[in-house]
Amino acid sequence: MRLSRYFLPVLKETPAEAQIVSHRYMLRAGMIKQASAGIYSWLPLGYKVLRRIEQIVHEEQVRAGHIPMLMPTLQSADLWKESGRYDAYGPEMLRIRDRHDRDMLYGPTNEELITDIFRSHVTSYKDLPLTLYHIQWKFRDEIRPRFGVMRGREFLMKDGYNFDLTKEDALHAYNRHLVSYLRTYERMGLQAIPMRADSGPIGGDDTHEFLVLAETGESEVFYDSEITDLKFGDRTIDYDSHDQCRAVLEEFTSRYARTDETHDEAVWADVPEERRRVARGIEVGQIFYFGTKYSEAMGAVVDDGQGGRVPVHMGSHGIGVSRLVGAIIEASHDENGIIWPEGVTPYQVGIVNLKQGDAGCDAACEDLYKAVTAKGLEPLYDDRSERAGAKFATMDLIGLPWRITVGPRGLKSGMVELTSRRTGESEEMTPEAAIARLAGIYAPHYPQIAG
Repeated sequence: MRLSRYFLPVLKETPAEAQIVSHRYMLRAGMIKQASAGIYSWLPLGYKVLRRIEQIVHEEQVRAGHIPMLMPTLQSADLWKESGRYDAYGPEMLRIRDRHDRDMLYGPTNEELITDIFRSHVTSYKDLPLTLYHIQWKFRDEIRPRFGVMRGREFLMKDGYNFDLTKEDALHAYNRHLVSYLRTYERMGLQAIPMRADSGPIGGDDTHEFLVLAETGESEVFYDSEITDLKFGDRTIDYDSHDQCRAVLEEFTSRYARTDETHDEAVWADVPEERRRVARGIEVGQIFYFGTKYSEAMGAVVDDGQGGRVPVHMGSHGIGVSRLVGAIIEASHDENGIIWPEGVTPYQVGIVNLKQGDAGCDAACEDLYKAVTAKGLEPLYDDRSERAGAKFATMDLIGLPWRITVGPRGLKSGMVELTSRRTGESEEMTPEAAIARLAGIYAPHYPQIAG
């Protein structure tokens, strides 16, 4: 992609309504535009990051054995009345009446709809276990939407639902989701800590939230500092193994980590004082086990193989896909702009031509562009007739992890400059060496990259 042909409406000034870093930078970098309170259009750069994140979520869900599908944004109120949640959910639910005077709602979550799908098609224990998920737009009518995509009214969310014969099997599904979420967040360059949480309107006693530590987080969190030393890494887990998944859960939840809603001073006192930490956190996901709450209310039962009919055990598991864009920026930025982790960056490298119109520079940049693309990487080429300072400022603002700078002086000796956005360090090397370096950096993140 070439900036002269791209739609990137960057802003020099910070809009007055932007109160936190991610909102400021997403507006300034031309990633989003507010359509109405808490509702945003995703412009090309923002949409590209959103799809990167969505792809990682899909890959890790499928790796864990979960099956993708798609449910509608609008749901019949009858299902919610059947479960008892229609009146209990509160004013956050956007209630609608269609032209036939039927009660509808813009879905804030999908427990009822997926349970109806399940009960219509599954009748035997032989079809279990089953986990279905989708990534779909949701709507919750926040009374005070703020902080951009961090607390909007419309948001993109992955929500998955497991159906199991027994509580033991359902808790394995819970553990399996925790493992898959740890992998998901680490691939995005995030450390998301699982914390004991409150179930809210979803229900159930077993639930963990995943929180990213950030000064602008909406939740106060209390945790043992030892938990920040834990990394899932590239270990291989058999998702069918109850023991392996349970071991990961115990590893990542045995130390104290709770939100303010579940904080327990008596248990907190048992944590060594030098390891106690109090901070702010951004919720980016949550997993629930709620047993037979919905299956009993809505008649989702199966033949248990012993002549009986039993309600299935269920859980739900969500990841805030659009919220993650803001959370990553909150966790990874500096005074000049965003710093994208390699796994989610919209473009892997920016190419900056210091003297647009110079035959040598133009030819070298074109060659670089083709060579980078041939490696399976996506470059963003700043081919505008702008001064160098403006080009560098744009690249810093939009946060591509790496930049290749091409200028007449370096080309005299056959060199270009490779710069790390995170460290600011630059190194002169040949174009071939720069491309090889980038291919090595990105190979763990993008399997399509050529060696």
